[in-house]
Amino acid sequence: MCRNSGWVDVEKEYVGFATLPNQVHRKSVKKGFDFTLMVAGESGLGKSTLVKSLFLTDLYKDRKLLNAEERINQTVEIIKHTVDIEEKGVKLKLTIVDTPGFGDAVNNMQSWKPIADYIDQQFEQYFRDESGLNRKNIQDNRVHCCLYFISPYGHGLRPVDTEFMKALHEKVNIVPVIAKADSLTPIEVKKLKERIRDEIELFGIKIYQFPECDSDEDDDFKQQDKELKESIPFAVIGSNTVVEARGQRVRGRLYPWGIVEVENQSHCDFVKLRNMLIRTHMQDLKDVTWDVHYENFRARCIQEMTRSVLFSTSYSEHSLNRISVNLVCITKM
Repeated sequence: MCRNSGWVDVEKEYVGFATLPNQVHRKSVKKGFDFTLMVAGESGLGKSTLVKSLFLTDLYKDRKLLNAEERINQTVEIIKHTVDIEEKGVKLKLTIVDTPGFGDAVNNMQSWKPIADYIDQQFEQYFRDESGLNRKNIQDNRVHCCLYFISPYGHGLRPVDTEFMKALHEKVNIVPVIAKADSLTPIEVKKLKERIRDEIELFGIKIYQFPECDSDEDDDFKQQDKELKESIPFAVIGSNTVVEARGQRVRGRLYPWGIVEVENQSHCDFVKLRNMLIRTHMQDLKDVTWDVHYENFRARCIQEMTRSVLFSTSYSEHSLNRISVNLVCITKM
């Protein structure tokens, strides 16, 4: 093909940067992904069952079940479960952070503190690793999302719920869920959702905010995004039991009056929660963790380091210069 004759050699005109998304995709798939999900709420709300239903893997097979007296006397613990999942060649390192003992004591004042401390410790560890020399293989254990389970048996948020969310809403992405939604009628679910949304606004609680859709997004995605926003807090049911319904085998719960299907969107919000967590907003949850929660923590650390240097009289001039250089390097990351 000759340029003078009006024809263009396509190969010569093609630079090749259009393959960049494919390069990024290949590199990301090869490296794999990681995601840390925290689950919090009082015992008996089906947290472990829901996690098993979401990721189709049993992270709790070695768990010891406590009786009522043991739960009351139990202090808040932080327990990590990590599993490597692979689906269609894509690897995910999933970490579930469980918080047994939260909300079970007679006095739950500041029962959120060990949980907040844990989140800060992961930020602190990442900050130290990021400030070190070997930054290539940093392990990210920061908590990207916290599913907070709300009891269906109350009339809205309890004091322990509001205290927990207000204490952690600037540290982690909080996604509230109404547990065991099959214990409520559809009208009761609707009223409880409205009540919880009103109380979240009343108490100034900052839950995870879905990003606005871009103008060029297709209509189906915009509709899905609208439905997700309207579903907060998600009313969920968890079950790993397979039952027969309408001639099909489905995961659900069998009652004398009928069957509740976990993945039937007219029965609960399980599918919407799963889609949000895994299929549509997992990366955004990680981005908000990095750009908002971790950056706020990092800024506070740098301020404290700067203040300690400025007001310290115990450092030599050489040490102060070295610390100043380190601070400049950290702030440029």
